[in-house]
Amino acid sequence: MGGTLEYFSGLFGSSHRRKKRKQFQTVELKVRMDCDGCELKVKNALSSMKGVKSVDINRKQQKVTVTGYVEQHKVLKKAQSTGKKAEIWPYVPYNLVMHPYAANTYDKKAPPGYVRNVEAITISSQPFRQEDQLTNLFNDDNPNACSIM
Repeated sequence: MGGTLEYFSGLFGSSHRRKKRKQFQTVELKVRMDCDGCELKVKNALSSMKGVKSVDINRKQQKVTVTGYVEQHKVLKKAQSTGKKAEIWPYVPYNLVMHPYAANTYDKKAPPGYVRNVEAITISSQPFRQEDQLTNLFNDDNPNACSIM
């Protein structure tokens, strides 16, 4: 019923275009905060943004979670405007990473249970299968195939 009324009011109303509605999302930031004043300053700045539904701060992990109809880069800019060092949350849980203690992923400053989010570089686009390795073991292209047999 409400959609029908909106449709007809749009037909007969002014011809201005609607803005595209932002999607509801969660933005996680790493913001350097030392005291209650820093935390309050960041919380007030982010809460005043249009579309923000909630701001959660974990000062121990230096993590700020903003949920609402916001854009990630605008939230980051607003957090940086407070004068605090802010960046997009660079960590993921260590059980989601194939090699959590590799040189580029392990970070001493990461909260417990987290490692740095590094995009995995794959050699081939197809997933590795054990059957492929066995069939290539006795391939003519393998110079050691005769010595195995």
